[in-house]
Amino acid sequence: MDNLLQLLNSPLMYGIVALAIGSVVAMCVFFMVKSWRAGLAIGMDKAVMKKTIISSATFTLLPAFSVLLGVVALSGNMGIPLPWLRLSVIGNLQYEVNVAQIAATSVGLSGLKITEMTPQAFVTIALVMTTGILGGALCCIFTLKAYSKKLAGKKPAAGGAKKKSFGDWAMIAMFVGMCAAYIGSYVGQAVQGSLLPLLTALAAAAVMALCEVLERKYKMAWLENFDLAASMLAAMAVAVGLNQML
Repeated sequence: MDNLLQLLNSPLMYGIVALAIGSVVAMCVFFMVKSWRAGLAIGMDKAVMKKTIISSATFTLLPAFSVLLGVVALSGNMGIPLPWLRLSVIGNLQYEVNVAQIAATSVGLSGLKITEMTPQAFVTIALVMTTGILGGALCCIFTLKAYSKKLAGKKPAAGGAKKKSFGDWAMIAMFVGMCAAYIGSYVGQAVQGSLLPLLTALAAAAVMALCEVLERKYKMAWLENFDLAASMLAAMAVAVGLNQML
């Protein structure tokens, strides 16, 4: 186990990941410079552009805290480089953790556990995580232009209310289905005597519900940047505490 974890955190892995993330950062800097020059070319005020950059950077850093928690959560079983790469480019916190868990059980592991991890299992999990997330990028390459034109020509519903499209309903249905599958799994484990997954999920849901109430009822919109991180931290704390009791 220790040898595998050392391999997953080897300088070679860090070098490969740093090269990929460095390429993405270079692209961001390139387009940022081009955007700055384009703004100056059309006569935008430098002070306004600087303020926009600072506010955008601040807004980006706050939600990134929950992503950092995802890297920490995955690093104990998959090393630091791969989670760092997956959650730094086009990865998604909920997607990466869930898919890694599903891939681990599919290759015969009881879960995403470093004690059971093998090089073959790690490669399979990494392949599933990487290829699965490519669907969104490929769809954008081939369909985004046509979809953007469709949105631009779409007329608003009567009364100014936004009419939900098939895509909106499909996303809601998919999210509800995913939640039902996981909650059903936790309930099943609870029936078998393992209450920890269900209680952890309920703790996270309670904190998220509290954040929603504060955001909507008390107009604390700034809390939206922290609700996911807060629910994750609360769930982790509950899991650690209950693990000693159950």
